[in-house]
Amino acid sequence: MLEGNRVSRISVRGFAVASATAVTAVGSVVGVASGSVAQNNDAEATAADTTLLADIPAGQQAQVQTASLTQQADAQAIQADASAKKDAEEAARKAAADTAVAKKAAAEKAAKEAKERAQAKSAASRSSADFPVQSSYSVAEIQSMARQMVPAGQFQCFSYIVDHESSWNYHAINASSGAYGLFQALPASKYSSAGSDWQTNPATQIKWGLNYMNSRYGSPCAAQSFWEANHWY
Repeated sequence: MLEGNRVSRISVRGFAVASATAVTAVGSVVGVASGSVAQNNDAEATAADTTLLADIPAGQQAQVQTASLTQQADAQAIQADASAKKDAEEAARKAAADTAVAKKAAAEKAAKEAKERAQAKSAASRSSADFPVQSSYSVAEIQSMARQMVPAGQFQCFSYIVDHESSWNYHAINASSGAYGLFQALPASKYSSAGSDWQTNPATQIKWGLNYMNSRYGSPCAAQSFWEANHWY
């Protein structure tokens, strides 16, 4: 009876221990329910624990193994959730940064366009009457007029056209065709649409030339692109 009782106690204890611990392989118990590790001086308990699973009926062994696998799956799921959360947070931060950069670029572009429109409006409001009448004008004086009448972002392109057409000579005449002035208008009387003093006032010619480039090509820079491709505009 004593020996029978001992086996019974071991079997019951083994079932309780195996049911509450993670099993990594059949016949091997990883820990005890209390979470403690068997001490070296408890040889009998350690030897008994290593054979406890064999004393458990086959159906209950499956339950123990299923519980262990469930614990492992839960742990993996928790880890996967944490990793997915981290990835989502990183993606959100990157998206926010990209959005901020795009908004900044759009704001800068809008500010630049608004400035150019303001400059164009201011330049368009200038006329030949805004400049003192002189008997003659130097190239520097004519260029100064143009800078005040042409939007800053378009002046280099505007200057390119004038350089190639007349070298800033508002009295320049093409001996073959009769084209005249800063922009070599043909016939020369075209300038009159900008003012009756077109023969003596370079500001009037500048106004006409700017209007011509804007209406025909959209801008002086677009006119330059056409000139470079065709050598005329």
